[in-house]
Amino acid sequence: MSYASAIEPFRAANVLSGRELYAWRHVALETPMAEASTGLLFRADTVVGEAEDFDGLVVCAAGNPSNFDHEPTFAWLRRLARRGTWLAGVSGGPFVLAAAGLLDGYRCTIHWEHAAAFAEAFAAPRLTSSIYEIDGKRLTCAGGISALDMMHAVIAEDHGADLATAVSEWFLQSHVRTGATGQLMTRFERFGLPSVGLSNVIEAMEENVEEPLPRERLAALAEVSIRQLERLFEKHMQTTIDQHYLTIRLRHAQRLLHQTRLSVGEIGIASGFRSASHFSRTYKARYGHGPRDERSLRFPQGKTVARARTL
Repeated sequence: MSYASAIEPFRAANVLSGRELYAWRHVALETPMAEASTGLLFRADTVVGEAEDFDGLVVCAAGNPSNFDHEPTFAWLRRLARRGTWLAGVSGGPFVLAAAGLLDGYRCTIHWEHAAAFAEAFAAPRLTSSIYEIDGKRLTCAGGISALDMMHAVIAEDHGADLATAVSEWFLQSHVRTGATGQLMTRFERFGLPSVGLSNVIEAMEENVEEPLPRERLAALAEVSIRQLERLFEKHMQTTIDQHYLTIRLRHAQRLLHQTRLSVGEIGIASGFRSASHFSRTYKARYGHGPRDERSLRFPQGKTVARARTL
């Protein structure tokens, strides 16, 4: 989906304009055969390092991009950047660009699933939660269909708003989102909540994981008493304030366990626990196994997630 959303707008621009405005080649890592996350195999035109005459390069990364460690790719990307090539990262692609040191100081985004690991791994990029960001010659988007919106902006800049609009309509995209659009539904929409105050509280919980907010602060955000807020959670979320906050923190920790090489202690601190032992006990009580076991259960016999497979 991410790949198609990134390349199809260029094909449509060619068809609708009646001219070859864009041309593209596919680049694989080490062999010409590339595999998409669906298992689809196709033959690329070239491999990393063989060509550098691109105006732009779109990096599409599937799987867990934090496990991607391929220095020839990083070096090649840095060479392209020095030549003035614009570089785009799609879905997990921004992780690859950041690992090459090419997003330092740039405003960027990444799929929400990888955002926590990205923030822990890289301090220099200016990470946002938008669907896409265009900052000079660095383009990043969260993946999925968000590349359609980003490429609308690219085509409009290159060839005018009329053609960009025609491309969007060709794909039945009746509403083109701006880059600042958030990636996820609002909590109000996601949970079907009748209370905006409760929605605000859940959003604040999700945005304050490392240093959890006290109950008094949460109640103030909802403009109700602590007791009233507890009733709202019991009625609409079928849980308590503390249990819902704990669920958010444990899910955050689980993503970090899957997508980073941080120690259990570091992940515990990043998830709002006062010690590694407290984190481990709480994790085991919820999931039936400790955080160290989480990694071995997900990647048995020392296996790791397949590295990002296509460029």
